[in-house]
Amino acid sequence: MNNQTNTAYLPLAARLLMAAIFLISGFGKIANPAATIGYISAMGLPFPQLGLAIAIGVEVIGGLLLVLGQYTRPVALGLAAFSLITGVIFHGAVGDQNQMIHLMKNIAMAGGFLQIAAFGAGSLSLDARRKPGALRTA
Repeated sequence: MNNQTNTAYLPLAARLLMAAIFLISGFGKIANPAATIGYISAMGLPFPQLGLAIAIGVEVIGGLLLVLGQYTRPVALGLAAFSLITGVIFHGAVGDQNQMIHLMKNIAMAGGFLQIAAFGAGSLSLDARRKPGALRTA
């Protein structure tokens, strides 16, 4: 793989792969809000309907912005924080091997988002089109 491929297609692939879990989860919450409200309530959190709305907003809007490569660095930081916070709240029962795996998945996703925040969206993104001197089409 040459450097042009690395800087063009690999960041795009990373954004798409990282966004997929959030888009699928967000649209799943839209399709079955009662399940998420029940899960939030079972964790003892207040205002489960508000939690549902926040989760849908973060997952769908954040996922779409990540796919497009728009505001990528702050979105990636926000998704990293969301991954860590939700991991601790919803998968903090580390004595349960399944929950431990889910927590580690969230931690790994946060690490991936920190990489995206550090290195940006790459050349195939809306962020790259906004940079000074970037090609613009009418």
